[in-house]
Amino acid sequence: MVNNQKLDNKGKDMWRFYVFSLLGIVLFFIPMEIGGQSTILVDHIHLGIRSLLGDFMAYYALIIILIGAILPIVRMDFKKSITDFILVLFKVMGAVIGCMYVFKVGPQLLFKPDYGPFLFDKLMLPLSVLIPVGAIALSFLVGYGLLEFIGVLMQPIMRPIFKTPGKSAVDAVASFVGSYSLGLLITNRVYKDGMYNKKEAVIIATGFSTVSATFMVIVANTLDLMSMWNLFFWITLVITFIVTAISAHLPPISGESEAYYNNQEGQKEVTVKGNYFKAAYREAKLQSHQSLTLFKNIMANLKDGIEMTMAILPSILSIGFLGLVLANFTTIIDWLSYIFYPFIYLFPIDDKALLAKASTISIIEMFLPSLLVVKAAIEVKFVTAITSISAIIFFSALVPCILATDIKIPIWKLVVIWFIRVALTLLIAIPFSLLIF
Repeated sequence: MVNNQKLDNKGKDMWRFYVFSLLGIVLFFIPMEIGGQSTILVDHIHLGIRSLLGDFMAYYALIIILIGAILPIVRMDFKKSITDFILVLFKVMGAVIGCMYVFKVGPQLLFKPDYGPFLFDKLMLPLSVLIPVGAIALSFLVGYGLLEFIGVLMQPIMRPIFKTPGKSAVDAVASFVGSYSLGLLITNRVYKDGMYNKKEAVIIATGFSTVSATFMVIVANTLDLMSMWNLFFWITLVITFIVTAISAHLPPISGESEAYYNNQEGQKEVTVKGNYFKAAYREAKLQSHQSLTLFKNIMANLKDGIEMTMAILPSILSIGFLGLVLANFTTIIDWLSYIFYPFIYLFPIDDKALLAKASTISIIEMFLPSLLVVKAAIEVKFVTAITSISAIIFFSALVPCILATDIKIPIWKLVVIWFIRVALTLLIAIPFSLLIF
């Protein structure tokens, strides 16, 4: 632990907090025009790497998919539980689909523009590069005090609005700038350490563990929203957290137990006294002086990014393909989409049935809604993009991640929370989108 005297003496060494945080903000949040295209630097870097790899990109992505399917078999994950068995099965299916597409064998359906080409070329290829690049860029935002600084400043907001401690703001920001897996990792650790009770952990896991800014770039690219990236990002962030605030006061979350993990006594939040800015700066200073070197931080984040890429690519490919088949060749999603008609038909927005269908399919995979509305009106694209992220709960990746934690949220409860979040998002995002467009 860095003592008070050392912190005071090392104030001049806070350059890492200022420089690295600024670099992280520039990488993630400042669009720049390069080569006639305006987007954030993380996206420019990803596009440059893809251009450099050229024709090898497809084989690189396939290698990542194959490793992601083989590793769970080697680790025998399928023996852990039924859920793990199903996930391993989907990953193997994803590897098979990937091989068929790259080597041009298999059913003609796979090669139709809205299936294989869209899933592999528009999702797999960008994700295979963008996630590791985003993980490296994340090193400048996480680890040098910025999250801690934000966390203290947010303390007066988190408790009254979200019913969670001020430190949960770190989880929220970690998910948005990093990933839901990073956010859930933090949440689970803090919950087990007795700093969150069960109710707080559920609110954070289902309300803040959204996809990262990196994933949001993929959605924005898919729906041609990068020209309004900052508008899309900040509106999505605000709406997502408004929905979380409302959901925290509604069942089933409002009825959750307030007991601590393994019946611990729990650590109550200590309210900051005096100047919040000074307290926030002190926490940033403490973290900055305890942080890893930039190289070690980059290596750790890159490792996490590569592992995440390998874990999600095969399942997204298989579940995405299955979801598209269900959406286009069965009436299951159409019938289920009626549950959102009462919320959508309140407003004069185009493609109401398509928006309801896109909202419904978000429970399978967060990318699928975007695939369904690629050719829709701009306001429908905008609402769908926000909804796919604000919904948070989706079965291809987040649900298994939540089930792997010690928070123990039943699947039925996750489905109910998903419905509430989508309904609330539609009620907020649709009128907002109609005002803009």
